[in-house]
Amino acid sequence: GLPNEPCATWVEFYATQRLLPLARLLRDAPHLAGDAPTLAAGLEAAADRLAELAGPVEPPARLHGDLWAGNRIVDVAGTSWLIDPACFGGHREFDLAMMRLFGGFSAAAFDAYGEASPLAAGWEARVPLHQLAPLAVHAIKFGGAYPGSLTRALRSLGVRRYSP
Repeated sequence: GLPNEPCATWVEFYATQRLLPLARLLRDAPHLAGDAPTLAAGLEAAADRLAELAGPVEPPARLHGDLWAGNRIVDVAGTSWLIDPACFGGHREFDLAMMRLFGGFSAAAFDAYGEASPLAAGWEARVPLHQLAPLAVHAIKFGGAYPGSLTRALRSLGVRRYSP
């Protein structure tokens, strides 16, 4: 598993408890072969630039941590229940980015969130930042198209020049 030690800021947490440990795991993923060093270097470069990429500082939020449609069930009365959490304290944009990664949530869900707790300007451009960790986990576990998705997320953040 990934470390989950408290940090003074979300930027420090995301860098030291998610991106850098995932970079180490990427380097050790034999099924990723030649892609592994480049993907790992990309995560390290993103971690180095995290303060610049992260947007305005916000107080930490309690996050589900693995909020995708498969971890949301709806009962016969239409009530939604969240299951299988990987909780941590972090930036509230993280769960929203995870909800967008695999789909399954309507525009109404995001609109309702925006009404209840408006997000800082530029949050949509930061979605790939919050998707780096889950994309890296999926690249490590499953390979397939995930390394390419991780590369596209890095590029969309302007993390283009990095070397292993």
